[in-house]
Amino acid sequence: MTSTQSSVTTLHHWANGQKVDGKSGRFSDVTNPATGEVTASLPLASAEEAAEVIAAATAAFPAWRDTSLAKRTRILFTFRELLDARAPELAAIITAEHGKVLSDAAGEVARGQEVVEFACGAPHLLKGSATENASTGVDVSSIRQPLGVVGIISPFNFPAMVPMWFFPVAIAAGNTVVLKPSEKVPTAALWIAELWREAGLPDGVFNVLNGDKTAVDALLTSPDVKSISFVGSTPIARYVYETGTAHGKRVQALGGAKNHMVVLPDADLDLAADQAINAGFGSAGERCMAISALVAVGDIADELVSRIKDRAVALRTGDGTRGCDMGPLVTAAARDRVSGYIDAGEAAGATLVVDGRQGTYDADGSGFFVGPTLFDNVGTDMSIYTDEIFGPVLAVVRVDTFEQAVGLVNANPYGNGTAIFTNDGGAARRFQNEVEVGMIGINVPVPVPMAYYSFGGWKNSLFGDTHAHGTEGVHFFTRGKVVTTRWLDPSHGGINLGFPQNN
Repeated sequence: MTSTQSSVTTLHHWANGQKVDGKSGRFSDVTNPATGEVTASLPLASAEEAAEVIAAATAAFPAWRDTSLAKRTRILFTFRELLDARAPELAAIITAEHGKVLSDAAGEVARGQEVVEFACGAPHLLKGSATENASTGVDVSSIRQPLGVVGIISPFNFPAMVPMWFFPVAIAAGNTVVLKPSEKVPTAALWIAELWREAGLPDGVFNVLNGDKTAVDALLTSPDVKSISFVGSTPIARYVYETGTAHGKRVQALGGAKNHMVVLPDADLDLAADQAINAGFGSAGERCMAISALVAVGDIADELVSRIKDRAVALRTGDGTRGCDMGPLVTAAARDRVSGYIDAGEAAGATLVVDGRQGTYDADGSGFFVGPTLFDNVGTDMSIYTDEIFGPVLAVVRVDTFEQAVGLVNANPYGNGTAIFTNDGGAARRFQNEVEVGMIGINVPVPVPMAYYSFGGWKNSLFGDTHAHGTEGVHFFTRGKVVTTRWLDPSHGGINLGFPQNN
């Protein structure tokens, strides 16, 4: 889609510490999803423009690699302080382009800030090891070194937090970054780039490449880009992983999800209902950690569904700047896709308890709204159960036993996050042991780990073997080198063509 409105802002790329105008002649509209208004025109990079941004990062790498850990850490601390002071600005940008309510956007920024704070501990995280006299007169040490230019391809649903899963650790480790944000929500990345400049980051260390598949493919195929970090849908994650690895890159590609929340008969039903609302409808369900399938075990389903319904119909949906509970979907296409799933669920015979296609919204203009939607008696063959809807649709599946609930979770092709609500410690321990999912919540509906643990799923929710942030992130953005050293007097042991032996 190309914007023809002259009143909207024209955005740019960012390279070498400055704005870079688009030259391809291709543009995409950026909208405010609460009003439907076009707010900006985004240049979509050509392959040649992408190469120029990558070249800026490549040129900056040697000096940044050789910058002391002490100086890198001081810049990270300065960035942390600036971000902390100006977090409301970034939250407002997120709400304006994504649509999530301001409190949710502020939470996103705060969770991203945790990774910045984690990366401030880089001197400790990047320590190697040493062994003296491993062989007679021979010392051995290991060190971690940066990769070079690293690419980050981030999704629309977390314009700040997801990039911050990656770039603070990458920069702390001595890499240079090219961030390709979603074309739906580009302004947060550009704002962050300017904040890095204010923090004193050298030009070319953090760059922003705006675009579509052309820009993505440029990152995936460039010989100068050494790694790719991606978050998005499973089909694209698979494509990114296969293409990136085929071009010799280290890749972590986080894909889709279908997260289950299991509620056992002994659970606190008010707590479970509250958390089903929070995890199912927060950010209009546009989270990879959203709960979209609620598994009611035993005879509690009627009462649990009733309590969820009472809460769902009381939610206020509208413009995220007006104190609403839930905002819009990100685009008109997203709204139409989610409405189509509601149509399909109703046609398949599920019980539509709360219909998000009906209702009034607290917003001006023509926003992209679907209200909270609740289905009961959902079959596992229905599309509202099998597909990742990425919208405010909660599907209740009824089972008789704990074993059936675990079987549902494990049969699903995704393995991102899951939760169990119970007061039975033995059942919770068995659940965390048996489910084939990367992140588990026990009476916690959205189990997003702290920055010093890793974020990542199993099965079709992750391509590659390394999760985001935490110590796994440090290892992803560095590679090991082992140094074997001997210092002797001028005499030596003579010629010996045999394989070296330790003695």
